[in-house]
Amino acid sequence: MRQITAEDVYLSFIGLPVNERARFFAMLAEPVAQTQNFSHEQVFGHLAGARFTAHEAAEYLGVSIATFRRYVAHGKLRAKEEVGRSQLFATEELKLFKRALQEVRKPRAVSAA
Repeated sequence: MRQITAEDVYLSFIGLPVNERARFFAMLAEPVAQTQNFSHEQVFGHLAGARFTAHEAAEYLGVSIATFRRYVAHGKLRAKEEVGRSQLFATEELKLFKRALQEVRKPRAVSAA
């Protein structure tokens, strides 16, 4: 019987849809999360130079693809490069935009008048 190798696992992993990959990391992190705190850089540092497709970028931002396309159409986000008809978006720009979205979505304190 053939033993599964790390390469087999990796090749299976990269074939998973993005949401399943995220679920996998969440499952791995559960037992470790109580004992260790990882920085954003430690967890996502390998993505620093990565490019996201429109669908991956929309998922990362937590918006629908239609909303994401509106952001692009209105110049709020720009593709870093184009490959054929596909647009690819830079991780750093998406990260900054996500922070801006979170600031807008924060409930604002109402002052007593």
